Amino acid sequence: MRRLLTTLVILVLVGFAAFKAGVWWLADQRMADARQALEQYGVLHRGGISSGIEGRLVLNGASWQDFELTQPLNIARAEFDAGSPVNLLTGLADPSRMLPQWSVRLDGLSLTLDPTMLRSWVTAEGVNSEGEQALFVLSCAPDPRQQLGSGDLIRMGITGLAGEAFLQQDPDRIHAELNTISTGSLELDWPAARVRLQDGEVTVSSGTEPLQLTLRDAGLMRRIAAYCAREAGVKPDEWARRSLDALVAGLEARGLEPSGQLKALYRQWLLEGGELTVSLRPGDALFGIPVRTEEVEQTGRGWPVRYNGAGVPDVYLTETQPVMAETSDVAVAPVVPRENTGVEGWYVADMANADQWIDHKVRVTLSNDKVVDGRLVSVSEKELEVARLVAGGEVAYPMLIRVITNFEVWRRGRAQ
Repeated sequence: MRRLLTTLVILVLVGFAAFKAGVWWLADQRMADARQALEQYGVLHRGGISSGIEGRLVLNGASWQDFELTQPLNIARAEFDAGSPVNLLTGLADPSRMLPQWSVRLDGLSLTLDPTMLRSWVTAEGVNSEGEQALFVLSCAPDPRQQLGSGDLIRMGITGLAGEAFLQQDPDRIHAELNTISTGSLELDWPAARVRLQDGEVTVSSGTEPLQLTLRDAGLMRRIAAYCAREAGVKPDEWARRSLDALVAGLEARGLEPSGQLKALYRQWLLEGGELTVSLRPGDALFGIPVRTEEVEQTGRGWPVRYNGAGVPDVYLTETQPVMAETSDVAVAPVVPRENTGVEGWYVADMANADQWIDHKVRVTLSNDKVVDGRLVSVSEKELEVARLVAGGEVAYPMLIRVITNFEVWRRGRAQ
């Protein structure tokens, strides 16, 4: 009897060790496959691998370094729950045979911000990556083309992003959450959708039901509105109006016009934030947002939207003729007055030689009649940076050279 018991204990220990070793080796192989698939975008570090007999795989100290970012996304703990040890081994050996119910939890997500880690949310020229006029333009500088970036978030007191994420695959839906500390959360519920992994590619198959996306800002939009309005030198209402005008112009360039309720909702969100729930169909044009025609007055369905728990009616787009905004690529040449020899003052300088005035006091007039003065920090082919003294220190403002109509330097006048 004792020999039988000893044999059973040894078999259990050998089986447990084999299970742990098998999970470790398979997980290492799958992570190697993931690193290879993502190597053109960044570097994936898997961290330490551990597992549980209940069917869980845990990665400790993982990270992702995107090539477009200067800081890595750190993941303190990533847990994959397959439901049972057999399901875990099956899923690791052949991901395409993953059972219809599993979950992934990411704890201790953190991303440290620095002033130059991110490109502008919208490019400085006011277009997106496909060359179309931008829709969401949040300007936080005297130059309206200078968009909200990581440097602005740092000056607002947001030095990093931290939180946790969760993905649950059930037989009849996908549920996902991203919760951050002090910067809001995202929640997604997608009926009849499934995540599939086939030949190293991740795809999502959807049913006939739209996904429900809920965004909660945790007061972030109020902080952004107050900060950007102050930096742009306007009141928050005027800042929101400019951002709304940019949305309308971007839609008009695409041959679309937003309804009055849609414009009011966007303006309210910019100023107050809150909880916003929308229905989206990723496979449809414009993600399923209803588009009506000008010729026929329609009273059909609107876009299902809820703001702070209440339904918002009459949210839709109307099809119109595209309207392209005209932007001059050449700045207007200023009239150069005669200089007063030996007298200090503002004197017009040639933009072509702006780099010779680095660290000098300059004054820049933009195409929107805004005037920015401060210390010239740098000059590149497309933009220059002027540093201004604000509460807490010196802040550099990048400005496109193409929108500068006048460039002046504070110096002594020269004989002509």
